[in-house]
Amino acid sequence: MVLVVLFALAFWMLGRWLRVPVGRRWLPVGLLFATIALFHLTLPADHVLRQATGGNLRNWGVVALLAAIAVTYWFILSFLRARARRALEPPAASGPFTGTELDRYARHIVLREIGGPGQKRLKNAKVLVIGAGGLGSSSLLYLAAAGVGTIGVVDDDTVDLSNLQRQIIHRDDDIGLPKVFSAQSALRALNPFVEVRPYRRRLTPETAGGLIADYDLVLDGCDNFDTRYLVNAVCVALDKPLIAGAMTQWEGQISLYHPAQGAPCYACVFPQRPAPGLAPTCAEAGIIAPLPGVIGSMMALEAVKHIAGAGEGLAGRMLIYDALYAETRRIKMAPRPDCPVCRKEA
Repeated sequence: MVLVVLFALAFWMLGRWLRVPVGRRWLPVGLLFATIALFHLTLPADHVLRQATGGNLRNWGVVALLAAIAVTYWFILSFLRARARRALEPPAASGPFTGTELDRYARHIVLREIGGPGQKRLKNAKVLVIGAGGLGSSSLLYLAAAGVGTIGVVDDDTVDLSNLQRQIIHRDDDIGLPKVFSAQSALRALNPFVEVRPYRRRLTPETAGGLIADYDLVLDGCDNFDTRYLVNAVCVALDKPLIAGAMTQWEGQISLYHPAQGAPCYACVFPQRPAPGLAPTCAEAGIIAPLPGVIGSMMALEAVKHIAGAGEGLAGRMLIYDALYAETRRIKMAPRPDCPVCRKEA
C-alpha cells in the first residue's frame, strides 16, 4: 500500500517537473487508483496483486475519502485566492465594454448625442482633477459615474471635520485621511470600472508639466491663485483644454479655457490676481453647502460634453450662477492679444 502511494507521488512530482497543468496531473494518479480498485474487485482475496496493494478495498476507501477531502479543500482554497486577486486588481479602463458596463451606461448610450461612440471616448479618456475639495468632490463623483476611464486627482490636504459640510466625497470616518485616498476609495466604491490615480502633492512648476502631459483634459477646482495660474500656463504650453471653476458664498463661475481652439486662457480673463481681501477664502467668507455640488457637477458635465463631442461647450464663454437669487448669466470672452501666457508670437 505504501508502494502505491509512493508511485502516485512520483507521478505527481514528475508532472510538476514537466510543468504539466494541475488538472492533467490528476489523470495518471486517478488511473493508478482505478487499476488498484479493479484488482480488488475482480481478483481472488489471496491473489498476490491484491496482497501487494493493501489486501482490502476498505483500506483504499479510507484513503480515497481522505484524498477527496484534500482535493476539495485545495479547489476551495484556489477559488477563494482567485476571487481575492480579482477583487484587488482594478479592471482594465480600456478595451471593449462588458455586459455589466453596457447596463451601467445604458442611459448614456441611448442619448443621441452620446451613444456608443461617445461612451467609448469617455472610457478611453484621461481626466486630471486638481483639488479633492468642494468642486472636486462632485466633479470626481460624476466623472466616475459617467464612465471616464482614467481619473487623476491631485491634493496635498487631509480630510477635516469642517470639510464635510460641502465636500460630499468624504465621510466622517475619513477625517484625518489624505483627501486623495478618501476620494479614491469613494470612486472605487461607486464605479469599479474606472482607474483612479491619487497624487498626494501640491503642484509645483517642476512637477506640473510631467503630470498634466499624461491627461487629455484638466479640471481645476483648487482654492489658491498660485495653482490656478500654474495649471493654466502648463495647459497652454501643452495644448490641453482646461475647465476651471470658482465660487464664494452664494455665487460660482465656470468656463473652458483652450487657446489651441481659439478660446482665451485663464490669464486672458484674469490677468492679475485680486488684491488682498477682494477674494476671501471659503473659511473667511463662508459658502452655502450645495453650491460646490452645483458648480462641480457643471464642470463634470462640461467635461463629458467635451470628451464625447456633444452640444456646445463653454469655450469663449463664462457661466455665472447666483444661487441666492436663482439666476444664471453668460458673458462672452475673447483672447487678449497682449496675454503673456497664450499670445502667439508673430
